[in-house]
Amino acid sequence: MKLGLQLGYWGALAPGDGHIKLAQEAESLGYDSVWTAESWGNDAFTPLAWIGANTSKIRLGTSVAQLSARTPTACAMAALAMDHMSGGRMMLGLGVSGPQVVEGWYGQPFSKPVSRTREYVDIIRQVLRREAPVTNDGEHYPLPYKGENSWGLGKPLKPITHPLRADLPIFLGAEGPKNVTQTAEIADGWLPLYYSPYRQEVYADQLKAAKPGFEIPAMAIVTETDTVEEGLMPVKAMLGFYIGGMGAKKRNFHKDLMCRMGFEEEANQVQDLFFEGKRDEAIAAVPDAFADEISLVGPRGRIKEKLQDWENSPVTSLLVMGDSALLRTMAELAL
Repeated sequence: MKLGLQLGYWGALAPGDGHIKLAQEAESLGYDSVWTAESWGNDAFTPLAWIGANTSKIRLGTSVAQLSARTPTACAMAALAMDHMSGGRMMLGLGVSGPQVVEGWYGQPFSKPVSRTREYVDIIRQVLRREAPVTNDGEHYPLPYKGENSWGLGKPLKPITHPLRADLPIFLGAEGPKNVTQTAEIADGWLPLYYSPYRQEVYADQLKAAKPGFEIPAMAIVTETDTVEEGLMPVKAMLGFYIGGMGAKKRNFHKDLMCRMGFEEEANQVQDLFFEGKRDEAIAAVPDAFADEISLVGPRGRIKEKLQDWENSPVTSLLVMGDSALLRTMAELAL
């Protein structure tokens, strides 16, 4: 199992050169990949380009670039350019985000995310293959455009620049059963938001269609502490926010996933408390057992022991977030 550095998206303040130094440290330690993300602040591609310019070997991934942030051809152009500039290190991770962000931030409808994803990926594949002018008859991204207010002058085009690789790997961030099943069919890898190596059956059927070489980079919060309880606190805080607040009351994919993983009663309680404004209580209500399954926390010996469970899962890369000391610890334990 490989290691990857997950940098995520920025908070209120830009990280300065901190992410560059972490990526360089990860590369020197033998990490396979580094990943950036976007929400409604920084974009994913700009920081990744800066990191690529300051590294030489580590693979560069978006985890994830939001579909609604750019058209599929614009996304293909960014990936194409990144792949050339990095010498073939680019990995394109995509995701639909959620209705609150898509409709509230991007001003677009969220409807039919599964079919929208399929069209998006197909168009990008066409651009990267450069075999013919790019066309699409689907309802989401018609090419050429012939809809309302069209001038009727649209012309199918091929990219001017020849892509470095027609098979640039595409990863999809997916949670729902239909989306994960489609990911195994059309993508080169899957980016789960949280994954439990102890509940592989949750996704087993959906991953059957995966091709040989299919990658699963999964994130696990890693915290070396004297007590497991102390180490679980940041994990529970993350879960409380995603399950309670990252989605509407009736449409929260993160909560639905927790329910499918066997914690339905607890997931409903976390969401209810969060919507009542009781965030501390919502975090406390996240079951320790669930938080422990998707993370690596506690004394170093316990982390090393639990790493074997991840090694015995379909996960191909473990993505970690942390400082230089944590990166070195994980390199010693896993590599």
